[in-house]
Amino acid sequence: MKIYVAGLLMFGVFSIVSAQTGSPAKDTIRLSLKDAWQKAEENSRHIRINTINVDIAEAEVKDAKRERLPEIEVKGSAEKASNIPIYENGIFSKPTQHEVIHTLYRAGADFYLNIYNGNKLNLKIKENQTLQKIKDIRKEQSVSDIHYKTASLYLELQKTLIFRDLIKQDIDDQKTQLKEIQTLYKNGVVLKSDVLRIELELSKRKMALVTIENDILIAMQKLNIILGIPDEQVVIPEAPFNQWNENTTYDEYLKQALDHSFDYHVSEQQTALSIIKLKQVKANVRPKIGMYGEFYYANPQIFLYPYNPYWYSLGIVGIKVSFSISSLYHNTHKVKAAQLEFEKEEEVHRDTEDKVRQQVKEAYLRYQEALEQIKVAEANVAQAKENARIIKNTYFSQTSLITELLDADIQLLQTKFELEAAKIMAQNNYYLLQNITGVL
Repeated sequence: MKIYVAGLLMFGVFSIVSAQTGSPAKDTIRLSLKDAWQKAEENSRHIRINTINVDIAEAEVKDAKRERLPEIEVKGSAEKASNIPIYENGIFSKPTQHEVIHTLYRAGADFYLNIYNGNKLNLKIKENQTLQKIKDIRKEQSVSDIHYKTASLYLELQKTLIFRDLIKQDIDDQKTQLKEIQTLYKNGVVLKSDVLRIELELSKRKMALVTIENDILIAMQKLNIILGIPDEQVVIPEAPFNQWNENTTYDEYLKQALDHSFDYHVSEQQTALSIIKLKQVKANVRPKIGMYGEFYYANPQIFLYPYNPYWYSLGIVGIKVSFSISSLYHNTHKVKAAQLEFEKEEEVHRDTEDKVRQQVKEAYLRYQEALEQIKVAEANVAQAKENARIIKNTYFSQTSLITELLDADIQLLQTKFELEAAKIMAQNNYYLLQNITGVL
């Protein structure tokens, strides 16, 4: 338990480690990381929500473009009219009834075609197209985020599996060593306390193995949930792999981020949106020009005198121009507010660029740190192996103590943990860097 905890504390919750196991059970499935990404995409509700948002934005763009078409209305009516009373001697006298045509029919259509409205329609279309771009970026970001989250869980499962392999191998080695020491004890070469110390350390390793087995079940369930498969399904990641690029510089990563970073481009589109809204507000003080028309059939003919009970038709077409005088003073502060909103979005965009640079710098340095840790850990493993060999030889030749032998074994196991953890930490940091730069 002491060894296992020491290995975890060395890398903390940020260490994500890979592993491979022996022969799988019958219901076991092996997954590559790409397969895991595909399953996670298919199961992600967040991606589905963003996909629907993109579809909604696309429909809104099409709807705005349809507003260029004329508004057409068809209408009709049927009415009954009473006679017209004529009060020739005052309203309190009995009137005479003027006969009229009592049944009136009307059917027709009218239209209005917007010719110019301060360019508001074109601005509305641009606004919807900009919102669609933002939702497209958010959808791509959700895919990248689910890729990174899946990779983290995938590597976390590999971590627990490789820890299990290491501890099992160490338990086997300790059992062999215990037999050798028990033989020496029977021959009277070592003390009983040496045998007890070895047995105690072996018991600790077995307890650590129990803890690791539980960690495997926990990590597997987390991965299964994001993949959308049953909790009980046994999933085995592919063998550990080192898939990273050590030659890409910080400046190249930064350029990638400014070209592809999701937050940066969303901020960019938000700034463009504020410009459009400023233009929309300024368009309130422009004239409106439109073409209108009406055509109808009606009965009776009461459009011109003398009236007659016959069907007639009439068509009217014209140009309508209007200008709101009140907009000259109502719009002043609206323009000011829209201008300030634009300036605010410009500042937000600059702030977002600063944050992206900081995120790329931090992720890059942590990535380089993990690569350096691999080199250090490889050297430590080699030194720990040689140290364990020397101490073992000196112990069995009665020139070193049992505590020295146990410490050497612990150091060797810990350096193996550190080496494997460093490799997969570098892998995880590489995926994090790709997610930040928007290319995962």
